Amino acid sequence: MKTLILVDIQKDYFPGGRMELVGALEASLAAQKLLSHFRLKHWPIIHVQHVAKKPEATFFLPKTVGVEIHDHVKPIASEIVVTKHFPNGFRETELLKKLETSHVESLVIAGMMTHMCIDATTRAAADLGFDCAVVHDACATRDLTFENTVVPARQVHGAFLAALASGYANVVSTETLLD
Repeated sequence: MKTLILVDIQKDYFPGGRMELVGALEASLAAQKLLSHFRLKHWPIIHVQHVAKKPEATFFLPKTVGVEIHDHVKPIASEIVVTKHFPNGFRETELLKKLETSHVESLVIAGMMTHMCIDATTRAAADLGFDCAVVHDACATRDLTFENTVVPARQVHGAFLAALASGYANVVSTETLLD
C-alpha cells in the first residue's frame, strides 16, 4: 500500500515567513494535487510537522503562525500528523510505528526542504526498507552558501534529487506519479 508523506509544508517557508524557500508556492500546489489524489483514493496520508525545540531556532517556533501547516495541504481530521524536532522524520517520532501498524511498504514523499528534511527522511525510509518515490516538483529548497559561493536553489534541488535517485528513491514529477 502507498502512503503519502508530506514533510514540513509549513507557513514559515512561504513569502513573509521566517525561512522563505524558492518555489515554495509552486511546490505546495503540486503537493496539493498529490493530496487530493490520495484523498480521492482513500489512501493513507501522513503530514510531518517540524516544531523547533532548540533555544537558538529562528523558525518553526512553537505557537507561531509560521509553524502551522500551509492551507494548501492542511490536514483533515482523518489524517495523521507526526511532530518532529529533527530533519529526519523518523528520528524520535511515531512515524515508523504508524507505517508499521498500517503495513505500508511504499512511500510517496514531498515537501520542504529538499536538501535537508526531504533528503534525511527519504534516506532513513529507504534504509528502513521502504520503497520510496520523491515527487520533485512538490519539493522546494533555498540557495545555500559554500566557501563564499552562493549555490542557487535550483542547483541545490537538482543535486540532492540526483543523489536520492542514485539508490534511495524513484524521483518523479507530480504528473508522472498521478498517471
